Amino acid sequence: MKQLMLGNAAVARGLYEAGCGVASSYPGTPSTEITEEAAKYDEIYCEWAPNEKVALEVAYGAALAGKRSFCGMKHVGLNVAADPLFTISYTGINAGMIIGVADDAGMHSSQNEQDSRHYAVSAKIPMLEPSDSAEALAFTKLAYEISEQFDTPVLLKMCTRVSHSQSIVEIGERVELPLKEYTKDISKYVMMPVNAKRRHPAVEQRTRNLIAYAETSPLNRVEMGDTKIGIITSSTAYQYVKEVYGEQASVLKLGMINPLPEKLILDFASKVDKLVIIEELDAIIEKHCQALGLDVTGKDVFPLEDEFSQNLIAEKMGIKLEEGLSLDEDIPVRPPVMCAGCPHRGMFYTLSKNKCTVMGDIGCYTLGAVAPLSAMDVTACMGASISSIHGFNKARGEDAEKRTVAVIGDSTFMHSGMTGLANIAYNMSNSTVIILDNSITGMTGHQQNPTTGYNIKGDPAGKIDLEALCKAMGIRRVRVVDPYDLEACDAAVKEELNAPEPSVIISRRPCVLLKYVEVKPPVKICKENCKGCKMCMKLGCPAISFQDGKASIDETLCVGCGVCEQLCKFDAITK
Repeated sequence: MKQLMLGNAAVARGLYEAGCGVASSYPGTPSTEITEEAAKYDEIYCEWAPNEKVALEVAYGAALAGKRSFCGMKHVGLNVAADPLFTISYTGINAGMIIGVADDAGMHSSQNEQDSRHYAVSAKIPMLEPSDSAEALAFTKLAYEISEQFDTPVLLKMCTRVSHSQSIVEIGERVELPLKEYTKDISKYVMMPVNAKRRHPAVEQRTRNLIAYAETSPLNRVEMGDTKIGIITSSTAYQYVKEVYGEQASVLKLGMINPLPEKLILDFASKVDKLVIIEELDAIIEKHCQALGLDVTGKDVFPLEDEFSQNLIAEKMGIKLEEGLSLDEDIPVRPPVMCAGCPHRGMFYTLSKNKCTVMGDIGCYTLGAVAPLSAMDVTACMGASISSIHGFNKARGEDAEKRTVAVIGDSTFMHSGMTGLANIAYNMSNSTVIILDNSITGMTGHQQNPTTGYNIKGDPAGKIDLEALCKAMGIRRVRVVDPYDLEACDAAVKEELNAPEPSVIISRRPCVLLKYVEVKPPVKICKENCKGCKMCMKLGCPAISFQDGKASIDETLCVGCGVCEQLCKFDAITK
């Protein structure tokens, strides 16, 4: 049966059909839907792990136990999982294991443009790279076969355009596999130096075997057309190439991106007059071809940054495309902004008003950096806010301690904030940490986390008490505030910044978009009382605008949170 299916859903279907039994992931756009879709199949045990390192280790444990497993993450999440990744390459697996990673060229929802192919090369692990939903399903199933044939985890590299586009797939039946026997093998699985030294040659031989496999694998295919130009490409770049050239070029489409074949590439190059490498981000394929002694056109023409498109490829290759529809250039820019009624807005307004230096973190609250709040100084990676405030305060001393805070979400705190807080408690910096607890993992689309009390299916689960946890970690000053209460937020921030010891403020209110949150009627503007002072505009709420010199409320957006009402000194905003 054929279906139109999202790329991520196709991966999940591939997991199901291949007999995957355990999936552990951490949500991260554009990878999130793989595990969400997999959770719809009762035959697969699925979970959200606290972070990607844990997810990878869970999947590894399941594979050792004899059950096919999966873990999923976005590209920056692979950084977190890199520690076990490199060693699991040495140990190998028992049952098949897939590590799904989704890159985000163009940085639609990411803090960098990272090319995950480098991890495959460095860790000496095979990587498959589908270019549409049909391949996403097929490659997933084949990845398990490769994993078990070559005793290795397999990286399955998605990207935003493949993950979040739809194409036709043909679905099949699930293959139920018996649990493989687990056999204790200290020399293979215990990576103390003496054993690891013996395993390294096995990894190198595996790579040689995989190169031989890549030469004839159906994952890599040649599509001969006009031989004046030959293009080597992969992933979405392949789709763009076909749209631009059709049959007017010969194409070597690489589905196995590591290790790359040698004879196949040399044979293809010998049949074309000019060889062009078209790949997003870094020159992985290009450098491989150059190492084979080939003269290629690649990054001397194509950029190292941003995602590609049909138009870009045509432009760089000097091809004129038929003009299509274009957007009106006069359409105003619509920057991202925190939602109307976002519980984080009140706390960020407080931090902005108090001119605090704010160490930020990864989440929808990163939008606190956007004007008019502009209440964030730095954002680097998950958990960095708490670690960096410790270093910042140790470097700058008492003056910084009294005006610097770290902000971090509840899910991000569980991901990688706890160790930073342990460092503050242990090494005693007088630092103030604000946990923005909106009772969900917000930015990636409302996934549960260890603080919510529910699992991936919405069933009751273990719930971590943030207050008790922070106190158990050695923080004596822990308090909870409602971010809709500006007076309470102001008092909490001032008191904790002036306290002579580390402290944690938990700013707690559920995300306004959660289904169980009941919104209040929108507030009203009394035009007669409004003086046009624009104090309410300092919140940056999308429901508030100015018309004819007076404040105006968009009743379709306003949720009646009342934060703007607290700012108006003239009683112009009323419930």
